[in-house]
Amino acid sequence: MGVPAEAEGQSNREVVGAVLKACSLLEHFGTDRPFWTLNELTAASGMNKTTVHRLMATLIHAGWVNRNDDGGYRIAMRAFEVGSAALVRLDIRSAAQPYMVDLANTFGDTAYLMVPSEQGAVCIDKLEGRNPLVVAGISIGSVMPYHAAAGPTVMLAHSEEIRRRWLADVLPSFTDRTITDTARLATHLEEIRAAGYSISNADYLAGVAAVAAPIFDRAGAVVASISIGGRVEAFDGEALDEKVDRVRSAAASISRIVQSIPR
Repeated sequence: MGVPAEAEGQSNREVVGAVLKACSLLEHFGTDRPFWTLNELTAASGMNKTTVHRLMATLIHAGWVNRNDDGGYRIAMRAFEVGSAALVRLDIRSAAQPYMVDLANTFGDTAYLMVPSEQGAVCIDKLEGRNPLVVAGISIGSVMPYHAAAGPTVMLAHSEEIRRRWLADVLPSFTDRTITDTARLATHLEEIRAAGYSISNADYLAGVAAVAAPIFDRAGAVVASISIGGRVEAFDGEALDEKVDRVRSAAASISRIVQSIPR
């Protein structure tokens, strides 16, 4: 059935040409070509250079595109967030993947995604960065104790159910920094809960530090944690502050995606 001329004319009047052009520029980005320069986009799109530059500047301002130090463009996390939210059957690993890549590339540390289970925190994804330290003992499928390391402790801090069960047992020590006293651990968990993130310093593996933040579902329950871990000396001062900010931001974005998925 054809579209009535009046409706077709109204539809055309409502279309914003600049938005269509911006969308067509975004469509050039993909897994096979994640980075584009201004000249490359100009040649590929057939638009003039000034138009491409203005559209990309607008997309950067909107948070859909980032510009690298060398002047190239790449898709920003906002685009991944919106795109991921459109997938009805998206799982949390898929939602977290682009953020793990971003964290590993930005800091060179190893990024982890963990989910709670009855036996402990289960690592369901891991992405190694460029730093030479290889964190032995934590791999996909590893089950970690809740009272040590950043990823597990941040989930323990935000789940009263897990906390009641876990603190009822004797807590083993893994290094001389592991907190095994239940009263001291309870205070530590309250501090983590209030801060919204967890920092570990060689309490599970000697020489390894980490930062983690919780991921929540729409009911406010913690369903996972995202973290980065590496050499202790790399988790200090301004560098640590930046890692905390980026990990918390990633966790908040993933939480929004998880909460947007239709039931």
